[in-house]
Amino acid sequence: MIKQTDLTNPTLKEYAFLDCMYNDSYFPKFLVDKCKNILLTLCKDIEEQQPTTLEELYQLTHLSTNKINDLEGEFDENNSEIETVARECLAENFETIAQAYGFEADIEELIATRDW
Repeated sequence: MIKQTDLTNPTLKEYAFLDCMYNDSYFPKFLVDKCKNILLTLCKDIEEQQPTTLEELYQLTHLSTNKINDLEGEFDENNSEIETVARECLAENFETIAQAYGFEADIEELIATRDW
């Protein structure tokens, strides 16, 4: 599990990842934690692989989006789902990550592989 303090990007070291989901009791905290870890892993992957094109960035964000897709069953089992609030929250976080690393990416393309 990656610690947020391990990130080198100063903006993301201080960013309140998924606060919109953490502040809503509809979403089980342990599942929001899993989503946050996926986003932190994405940040670490960007820092290590240093993508230079949007296509390279999108490959990384699509892998992360697919991992979040894989959590849908767990959300269902816990009487929750990745619905409107979660979709918007996750999309905003993906966009923030892209911008923090200097990319002006299309938010829909960042999460194009989503099932949510």
